[in-house]
Amino acid sequence: MPSNETEPRGELALRTFAMPADVNVNGDIFGGWVVSQMDLAGGIVAAARARGRVATVAIETMHFIHPVNIGDVVCVYADIERVGRTSMGLHIEAWILRNPAQERKKVTEALFTFVAIDEAGRPRPVPAEA
Repeated sequence: MPSNETEPRGELALRTFAMPADVNVNGDIFGGWVVSQMDLAGGIVAAARARGRVATVAIETMHFIHPVNIGDVVCVYADIERVGRTSMGLHIEAWILRNPAQERKKVTEALFTFVAIDEAGRPRPVPAEA
């Protein structure tokens, strides 16, 4: 699944800075922090498509390609690949902009599955596209 594209796939869903509080003992940003940013971005896109609450139920084929450094701008892109009766599959990529040259690199990508849920947390149908 890792690809060598030079342009992100999908819509920009989240943009944030990697901060010193997010590093591991090697000085790199924790992979878990990057995954959480991807989950937030995917949740924003999935909730908009589902027109309501969603829950993450799976993360598949996660590939870490490059480390993230303190000060990198992390940009997360999401592309809805599949919409089922209650679930959606999203291809999510995290890219960085590295100062001062604003060099852009893909740092990770994965397939996330979200399920539309009702107020009680039970699966509900994803509405047809308007």
